[in-house]
Amino acid sequence: MTKILTPNQMLGEIGEAAVRRRFLDMGFQFDGRGRLEAGIDGIAEVMIDGKPRAQMIAVQVKATEEAKYTAETDQGFTYLLRSKDLEYWRPSNLPVIIVLYRRSDETFYWKEVPRGVSAEDRRLQFDKQQDVLDRNAIDRLAALTVPKVGAGYYVPPLGDGEEALVNILPLILPPEIYVASTPYSGRKATALLLDSDEPARFDWVIRGGSFWSFHDPRTSPCREIVDLDQVEAVETNYLAFHEDLNEQHHFAYLLKNALRHQVRADLNWHKENALLYFRALAADTPRRFYYESAKNKTHADVVNVVTSKKDEGQVAYVRHHAFVPRFEVLGDQWYLVITPTYYFTTNGFTPHSYPHALLSGKKRLDNSGSLRGQVIMWHRFLTQNERASDDLFAPEQAEEPCLAFTEPPQITLDSRVPEDVWGSPKKKAEESTDQERLAI
Repeated sequence: MTKILTPNQMLGEIGEAAVRRRFLDMGFQFDGRGRLEAGIDGIAEVMIDGKPRAQMIAVQVKATEEAKYTAETDQGFTYLLRSKDLEYWRPSNLPVIIVLYRRSDETFYWKEVPRGVSAEDRRLQFDKQQDVLDRNAIDRLAALTVPKVGAGYYVPPLGDGEEALVNILPLILPPEIYVASTPYSGRKATALLLDSDEPARFDWVIRGGSFWSFHDPRTSPCREIVDLDQVEAVETNYLAFHEDLNEQHHFAYLLKNALRHQVRADLNWHKENALLYFRALAADTPRRFYYESAKNKTHADVVNVVTSKKDEGQVAYVRHHAFVPRFEVLGDQWYLVITPTYYFTTNGFTPHSYPHALLSGKKRLDNSGSLRGQVIMWHRFLTQNERASDDLFAPEQAEEPCLAFTEPPQITLDSRVPEDVWGSPKKKAEESTDQERLAI
């Protein structure tokens, strides 16, 4: 009796052949398992410039002629994994992906099979934009081969290089620093200045009976806390690049206090989190900062009022742009290291009771482009006085800033780090409606 191949068998062979060709077109090697496979149709191997990397991905192909997937829309659909397949894949020492191939429209969608999924929770959600099996998926596929435990190993991105912005601002130091003896500790000196009738300023440091500041204490309320006959100006470089590391740490602390004083009109200091954040001008009122990006004039919503989704018109929280300042010396140059972050309040002034969940949720939405834009925005903010000095119509500054900053350096990376490899793709439901994109 003549053997007959069923349409399902033929479709399965067509699907495996189509997926194999798709992987080859993407620059991967693909080896089929043959007729004895029990849940893995083939092994895809990562290759870079035609060189195999011995980094493997197990592939299971599911083919259909033209049927619609479960709950299919223009955006995505769901797919229910078989319990028997899950049992087979669970002990695998390779990452396992499932590829769905539909012959009628020649579509290929893929998804990693999660390791810890239970038999009751075996429904995969596919995104028709994020989960297409094509060249845009190369880096996400390669990232699957990195071990999830231990130190791991390096899988180079398979794209071209890119320009990267370093989140450091080179610092231009004042030429002189004022040094004086003082009989007071830092705490006692602070108390005396707060009791004074004049506005207190704290852009100074005291250690071991020595007062340091970039401003002349004889011209400010600080005259009350120093020995006036012992004030002298010395070259800043003498203390900035001292061989003693303790002296360098002392100088870095002075830089931080000077920065806090310089931006006090616009930024508040949060001691517990050691960050500077944009101050709200009024309760439940947004605030914008206008500046020139690398390409054009733009603005950032530096104080963003977010309304509740449940109670219309009710303020849920207020998000403030912030950064953690850190001063570091590299060779003969001091830098301000900027770590962008956020600060949360209930109305612009009262600290939020549960900021950590809001912060982690917002940072999951930030990508490298957003962080790059924030670094540029902070540079423009910290250098606005220098640019205003060249503007004949700009308002006169009440006080000359003592710290000046230059452009953040850029470096050329040999390889591009794609956005979708920074973390797992986000579901549509998780995307924030108030996510702002800072211009870069």
